[in-house]
Amino acid sequence: MLITLCYIYLWVRFQRYYTAVIRSALYRLSGGQSSFTFCALKPERVDLPREQRYKPPREDTLFLRLGDRVIYITEPQACDDLSKWTLLGSSLVCGRRLESIAFIIEATSRPKVPASPHRTNEKVLNWSDYCLPLAYSPGQPYRAVAEASLENFSRLGVAFMEDRLHMDNGLIPEKIVSVLLRETALKELFEQQQDGSVEAKRHSEPTEPRDSPQLPRKSSLHLEEPELPSEHQHMDGHHLHLSSCHECLELENSTILSVKFASVENIPDLPDDYAAAAAAADEESVRRNASGKPPNVLVFTGGCEERFQKIRSLLEECVDTDSYVIYHLRPQQALSDPWLENTLLLVLATDQTLTPQLQLRFLSYLSQGGKLLGLSSSLCPAGLALRPRDAQKDRICTLTFTKSDSTELRLSALSSGSVYVRDGDGEVELWGEIGAQDGREMAIVRVTHGEDSGEAVLCQVRLETAPDAHDAQGSAGFSELKMSNARRYEVLTEILTSLGLRCELSQVPPLSPIYLLDTHTEQTGRFLRWLRAQTDGSGGVVRSTAGVLRAVWAGDEPPDLREGELALHAEPPESFSEHFSPQTYRRHLQTRRLGRTVLYADVTSTTMDLLDGLMLQSPQETGLIAIAARQTQGKGQRAAGGNAWLSPLGCAIFTLHLQLPVDSRLGQRIPFLQHLVALAVVESVRTLPGYEDVDLRLKWPNDIYYSNLMKLGGVLVNSTFIDRTFHLLIGCGFNVSNSNPTVCINDLVRQQNREHGLGLEPLATAQLIGRSVTLLERYVSEFQLHGSQALLPLYYRRWVHGGTRVRLWSEDGPEAEVLGLDENGFLQVMGDQGVVSVQPDGNSFDMLRNLVVTKTS
Repeated sequence: MLITLCYIYLWVRFQRYYTAVIRSALYRLSGGQSSFTFCALKPERVDLPREQRYKPPREDTLFLRLGDRVIYITEPQACDDLSKWTLLGSSLVCGRRLESIAFIIEATSRPKVPASPHRTNEKVLNWSDYCLPLAYSPGQPYRAVAEASLENFSRLGVAFMEDRLHMDNGLIPEKIVSVLLRETALKELFEQQQDGSVEAKRHSEPTEPRDSPQLPRKSSLHLEEPELPSEHQHMDGHHLHLSSCHECLELENSTILSVKFASVENIPDLPDDYAAAAAAADEESVRRNASGKPPNVLVFTGGCEERFQKIRSLLEECVDTDSYVIYHLRPQQALSDPWLENTLLLVLATDQTLTPQLQLRFLSYLSQGGKLLGLSSSLCPAGLALRPRDAQKDRICTLTFTKSDSTELRLSALSSGSVYVRDGDGEVELWGEIGAQDGREMAIVRVTHGEDSGEAVLCQVRLETAPDAHDAQGSAGFSELKMSNARRYEVLTEILTSLGLRCELSQVPPLSPIYLLDTHTEQTGRFLRWLRAQTDGSGGVVRSTAGVLRAVWAGDEPPDLREGELALHAEPPESFSEHFSPQTYRRHLQTRRLGRTVLYADVTSTTMDLLDGLMLQSPQETGLIAIAARQTQGKGQRAAGGNAWLSPLGCAIFTLHLQLPVDSRLGQRIPFLQHLVALAVVESVRTLPGYEDVDLRLKWPNDIYYSNLMKLGGVLVNSTFIDRTFHLLIGCGFNVSNSNPTVCINDLVRQQNREHGLGLEPLATAQLIGRSVTLLERYVSEFQLHGSQALLPLYYRRWVHGGTRVRLWSEDGPEAEVLGLDENGFLQVMGDQGVVSVQPDGNSFDMLRNLVVTKTS
């Protein structure tokens, strides 16, 4: 043997025919006489305990060295204990195993170093194509035990030495060691896992999506390599199997998937070169994070498209959508596409058990400095483990979340059915806890991973789940979750901000053109004639508080607008907005005057500003109404105080012009008008057939509520007094289809459908605005004819204050019981002083706090 080794050494030293040398040595020394170790040299890590540091075989066993790659020949290495490994397929222990070389391959997910100078121009070899993988052990390093023929083992060894050995899932091979594998070891492992006795491997047979790539699970029949004609060969030298061969079918499928992944058309959510696409989109500095990474947010849902759409909508409600692009990361892409270096945030939003390959891929992303948000995910970096709480799954729990300023938020949320526990060393920060019978348990944690400051925030409460997503919660559960919905968004925003995302808008949407809509030929025609006369004499413009409006007539060229000007299209095209249907509005508007002349804008500062200034200039009795899909500067009751009314898409927003003579019944009691408007909105829903039980209520003085729990709308009235006439601008906004962050009317409709098995259709903003204006005109007419008593019974039936008690003057002032409204629309209460009328103090967001007694003349 010594003579043979010396001969081989001289041959390699002076002729460099190492490929043939390796093959020859393997054939000569196989049969269990020696063990071969192919490994990559690496510097000793002094930061590890001595017993954990890498210890290469003795120098006198060194057989061959090529750069940083070496081969050692040592005493036979045994592999007897596979009890903590995971088997790859039951067929492996059922058929006849080939008398070949068993070996263990070790790999890590570290960034790959530049190619070795000894790398040749030969093709890269995929390791699993040249062997039969038997079992694996995930973690760092990743280990797999496999069998190969002598010829194929030599091919693997040569490819390793030349740095052209490939492993899936971003793994970099570090070592290959031939071992003596006990015949019964695999059978024992198979029987052990069939019995489910290995607690640490809860996923002994990993549950993977159907389209998730796996390590090839080949039959042992394929390794016998029958002698076929030389033309029946794989391109890389493998024998070609028949078309029915499982291995060849897998190879064919993987080739088809590779072609599919190369097509942007087939992967609309994640372009093939999406890093380059993101870089192209990154023309402004706002498009890059401080880390320098492109603004890509990837969402992994295990392949579920419906869940991805929900998570994307949630993220778009939380972050500045002008700064980030959200992609769907599918299982195949997670394992193959080069996304690790080009992702600002990875969101794991599946509670399916992650396969070892996916876990390793995601931990590799973290170890390279990545940021990760786990939403009910099974991923557990170092220092953490999951403890099941199956009885609590999808049950409402109380979450206590600590913000960055050390303040605490308490909210109701759904449990995922698991909690975190500490498991060994690791940088783990507790951010959120849920209550349990035996104390409090970890539900939200922050962990750091790797030397490059990878960071993950992991949640085991379903922050991603909307309150109406689970039918089993019932009305009480829905209400409880809805009341915490704004705080759920606050927690999500806090987490996303901590992970480096911008959650405030980078810019306000630009104001859009204004369109004049015809709902009544006579009244709209009167307004058009006035507009033509005004613009002819003023350079084509009219002025309102919203700005200078430049009239655009049919056939006009698009105007060259100056700063501060908005286009007013007097004759709009048939289709001008996806957010508002003029036909629906006309169908539900049944008025003689109110709301007949419509000014519509997709985006405006406020609808009140749009009409303010026009109402006194335009002809009387035209029924002006301004409607918008979004407002950028909406206001609430205390306009002077700057209370902003958030108006996202899905909110019904309008301002209506109304004139009242000062000597009329309602003109004498203007505060009543806001009550009539709020009542009209509530009744616009509850007078629809089938919608009578939708729980919309009134809260004094001007709020629209879901039950007595949450506000979903409000009213604001501004007045100008000229020539014994009140010119009133009635501003109103209420949530129709915008569920988040609070509640909307269609949420209540869906809840009715679930609880009572109904099939009520969702309502539209145009429909409810038309119905509200119609009812308001009717209520104003009834008030003018019969006074407040004609409407108060209906008002009291819908308000939330029956039998409630309030405090006067201050939060610790005397209590008083609410009785109703007085003749002027103020709140009437019974206190120590008897029956008195009260009004808000003007300093509180809640109008029922700190009430003050009205002055009497």
